[in-house]
Amino acid sequence: MKIFVVVGTQEPFDRMVKTIDQWAAGNSSANIFGQISRAAYIPESFETTGFISPELFDIKFREADLIVSHAGMGTIISALQHSKPIIVMPRLAEFHEHRNDHQLATARSFGKLGFVKDVYSENELIEALNNADSMKAAPAIGSGASQELTGFLRTYVSTLK
Repeated sequence: MKIFVVVGTQEPFDRMVKTIDQWAAGNSSANIFGQISRAAYIPESFETTGFISPELFDIKFREADLIVSHAGMGTIISALQHSKPIIVMPRLAEFHEHRNDHQLATARSFGKLGFVKDVYSENELIEALNNADSMKAAPAIGSGASQELTGFLRTYVSTLK
């Protein structure tokens, strides 16, 4: 299984990366590549880069069987557009991973809709990785808004004039 780990470009997410590294040490059949930002923790069990070009990001994303990510909207939307199963682990303010807990709401909302596998602890992440073979991707979404949504917005905006 090819796994692409994404933490985004703004800040590292060592807690998630370390957990994946520990899991990878016992799962040598997993082929993992991670974009880990300016991480203090450098994995020993999988290949990483701090930052990645958009072209290489697209290649790694398309090749992956599974995406594991922070609860960032860009990565979630990309997974939905490419119909890739995705595990999301929100950064938590209590661990100084973010300035607030807005990623909790993102993970919970998309998890309730069945678009992502949302996990909130290291143990839940390991359990999700152990069960990754049975994960199904959400149906692919388009790269733009639906006709229904754009029509509704046009009608609404016309009432504001």
